[in-house]
Amino acid sequence: MRVSAFVASMSVAIAALVPAAGPAGADTVPAMGSFTMTTAPGILPAWSASNITIIGVAPASVTTSRFSSDATITMPLVAKNGTANASAGGFRVTNTESGDSFRCLIPVVDTRARVIDCLTDAGYNLTVFSIEEIDDRQTLTTSSTRTTIFEGMEIRLTASGASMLNRELDTTVFSTSVAVADGTLLVRRAR
Repeated sequence: MRVSAFVASMSVAIAALVPAAGPAGADTVPAMGSFTMTTAPGILPAWSASNITIIGVAPASVTTSRFSSDATITMPLVAKNGTANASAGGFRVTNTESGDSFRCLIPVVDTRARVIDCLTDAGYNLTVFSIEEIDDRQTLTTSSTRTTIFEGMEIRLTASGASMLNRELDTTVFSTSVAVADGTLLVRRAR
């Protein structure tokens, strides 16, 4: 019963982000899989030098490499509506010096619109990231499931995302001029 309620809440989140054909959320289906973002070379050291850290919001997680050269955010998927895929949890970016933070909750990855939206602490959705390119797409179909894999997603901050992060975290480290992460999206749903 808890899973049904969770999927229902995710359906509402996706319906708010994606214009559905017909009644709101009518095309939202449960999904499994994951979305991962690994910071691009030089990003994590630059953030660290500016006292910026990134932490997972459960059930998502953040893993830092052995020498702290990159961080990987892994978020489980829970629902799908067209090309929009809703994850669970999210991540928090914090300025450890000032204590200011920004939470990106239930990120929705839309592969057609090539954006990643976050639900903010203030309760509104914000397109924080853009997907500049997708290197590879594969689809695997069985009698009961359809799995789609997107690899080599070049992820950059949007102008509004960089501006908001700089303002909220009292820094100037965030920019649209460089790729911030490489992403992989694996989506599995029933046929």
